[in-house]
Amino acid sequence: MPNQRSQGASRRSCDRCGAPVLRQLVGHRAALKVTADAEPIPLPEARALMEPNRLAWCLVTLHSGDPDLRWQCRSKCGHSTVIEHRCPLQIQEFGQKPEGAMW
Repeated sequence: MPNQRSQGASRRSCDRCGAPVLRQLVGHRAALKVTADAEPIPLPEARALMEPNRLAWCLVTLHSGDPDLRWQCRSKCGHSTVIEHRCPLQIQEFGQKPEGAMW
């Protein structure tokens, strides 16, 4: 039976901080479950934020209009760039945001 995974990223809110994110299973064999910030950033800024466990992804728009995350192209591809999501430091330290919190 062929792999039936959906194509493209789904737009959601982060379960912990409520920020808009994109979630997608990227790859066909050894796929990675990716949660990336929904807002594109310039490539130099994404590269500065990268860490061994925080990757930058090309954000491609499919013919259907849906977003699709791809491993960063090795040449100048012209795609937008997003970075893997990290919750704000306050959330990382104190858990989920309190009801009514502005962060």
